[in-house]
Amino acid sequence: MPPDNRVVNPLPAATELHYNRLINEKSPYLLQHATNPVDWYPWGDEAFERALKEDKPVFLSIGYATCHWCHVMAHESFEDAGVAAILNKDFVSIKVDREERPDIDSVYMSVCQMMTGQGGWPLTIILTPEKKPFFAGTYLPKDARHGMHGLLELLPRITKLWQEQRSNLTASADEISNALQKIPGSPGDRYMDASLLQDGFEELAARFDEAYGGFGSAPKFPTPYTLIFLLRFWKRTGTKRALAMVEKTLEEMRRGGICDQIGGGFHRYSTDSRWRVPHFEKMLYDQALLVMAYTEAYQATHNPQFRKTAEEIIAYVIRDLRSPGGAFFSAEDADSDGIEGAFYLWTMHEVEQVLEKDDAALAARFFNITPSGNYPDSTDKPGQNILYQTRSSAHPDLSFESSHSPGESRIESIKKRLFVSRAARSRPSLDDKILADWNGLFIAALAQAARVFRNETYLAAARLAMQFVLHHMHDEKGDLLHRYRDGEAAIPAFGDDFAFIIRALIELYESTFEPSYLSSALDYNARFLSHFWDVQSGGFFTVPDTEKIVLVRKKEIYDGATPSCNSIAFENLVRLAHLTGDTAFGERGSELSRYFGGIVQQSPSAFAGFLSALDSAIGPVQDVVISGNREASDTQAMINALRDHYLPSVMVHFLPADDSRTRLFALVPFLRDLQSTGSISTAFICTGHACSVPTTETEKMLALLGCKPDK
Repeated sequence: MPPDNRVVNPLPAATELHYNRLINEKSPYLLQHATNPVDWYPWGDEAFERALKEDKPVFLSIGYATCHWCHVMAHESFEDAGVAAILNKDFVSIKVDREERPDIDSVYMSVCQMMTGQGGWPLTIILTPEKKPFFAGTYLPKDARHGMHGLLELLPRITKLWQEQRSNLTASADEISNALQKIPGSPGDRYMDASLLQDGFEELAARFDEAYGGFGSAPKFPTPYTLIFLLRFWKRTGTKRALAMVEKTLEEMRRGGICDQIGGGFHRYSTDSRWRVPHFEKMLYDQALLVMAYTEAYQATHNPQFRKTAEEIIAYVIRDLRSPGGAFFSAEDADSDGIEGAFYLWTMHEVEQVLEKDDAALAARFFNITPSGNYPDSTDKPGQNILYQTRSSAHPDLSFESSHSPGESRIESIKKRLFVSRAARSRPSLDDKILADWNGLFIAALAQAARVFRNETYLAAARLAMQFVLHHMHDEKGDLLHRYRDGEAAIPAFGDDFAFIIRALIELYESTFEPSYLSSALDYNARFLSHFWDVQSGGFFTVPDTEKIVLVRKKEIYDGATPSCNSIAFENLVRLAHLTGDTAFGERGSELSRYFGGIVQQSPSAFAGFLSALDSAIGPVQDVVISGNREASDTQAMINALRDHYLPSVMVHFLPADDSRTRLFALVPFLRDLQSTGSISTAFICTGHACSVPTTETEKMLALLGCKPDK
């Protein structure tokens, strides 16, 4: 069962037991629409063959299970008999879960951005039976309002154009489809050196919000990979402003309403510039990337609040998003009982019912709770409050302190009592599908946090989740699959699945030093190269060469809510080159870098994941090999010392003193030349093709890596 026996995206009550074709699907999003009066088809040949046979356009609607505006459009239009009658008479209607089929979503989102200058979900596209688009939009109301077309007027107009001006529509569809063929990517006009990192930093600095952190104005999205790039830039250059931008943003986000102050984890984005008013859905990929950002920031600064925030995110995911098999579910909805944010909002009266008078007053001060409410959208229920902190509220006045409880402990006690009370509310629904790519991100984050925080529980959770992927998310031929739900794994893996799972395996190897993880990473990387690599130009396609292509075989490089598969693959190739000593990986990474050079140079800050990988590729990367007894105190001291420092350009191997090293030698031949002769743990540090004199002293090892001694 899901955590707390939650409702898992229930089927709406069917009118007269009406079900459409979506009832046989596994996607929670498609199942949400299985009782619509619209005669929906899932994406597939059957729908397009019918459209061709009956000479009808295709109405394509793309969304996802926790999308608030998808729910709104569903209730307004797709549950409406009038809209359904038009769609069923004049169109063939298809529903797509963008998280199940990111390839379809990516192509038609590009169409929407090309035609309208913007995008979002729900995504509404009207196509020819040949899958060529001629209309694009996002949310559309049932009736026209505020300058937006309504479906009841738009659909008949499109039907008339289809019948009377078909040639104009098909000509437009051909033109749009031809424009899609121009896959972005071309060699840049300059060598990809550290000046590109400088350009990216300067662009971010120009957009930085000095008052509240983050970049640009409302709405504000967490951009963890932007922060990770800035940390790498600070480490490379010593630019204090880069670090200050990271610290400011992470501090403001953890205090804001975008952070669940009671239950941990982060919401999708903030509708205001101060991080206070969130869009309340919670996505697994956001949690993963934010754990990475807060963990790396903790390594760089040793700010205990960054560690605490990372640990609270992990606690949330393990508590509320972990499946019985150990892998992680995709998301929680923004809505409860049809109201956005209802699970997370509080009135002053509700707080006073849970806490005694003095603690209620302290909670109100600390979390900015007022009798009139601070939530701007509380029209259905007045007096609602989002819980957030400000700099002034984060450290309560001593006048609020009781004589027997320090302030921090008192706040933690308040949070626990509010959490218990909140748990009795109607919870947001759970999207319980398991995605390989998002699991890869969170496994990587867990493995990284496990070694930085020395937390074996995190490592065990990462191992278990990876075991689930390796054992349950493959077909009979052993090929990786994208989605698992309700006992079924399906949909051939996409580029993100491979890139993110490889990243997770590398992180697990660096956290455990177990050769099996490195071996699996190399096996997946070989399959990735075999089926996704563009042998003519370079770079990775989104879909493999074994699958049908929807209009165009795209390559993704833009780093949006998640980094692109090419950005992550770039860094994977650099790391594998150093972990194995095989220069072929580095050469392939250089090809990838050259292919995307032109587009990245146009606006470097839009490609923060790529810049982070480029930072590693430029180097210098230092390889550290520690040889000795894994359980010995001197070995532990060396390993822990490395993990206590922020060393993003250091790759670490552990070479055991027993016979288990044989398997590692097969994967990493250069380790044969770096074996200690005595019983004392020894560190070898190599840069490029040169290695320093080995040392048995932890402080000397750190000095060779350029680490300043702790004061």
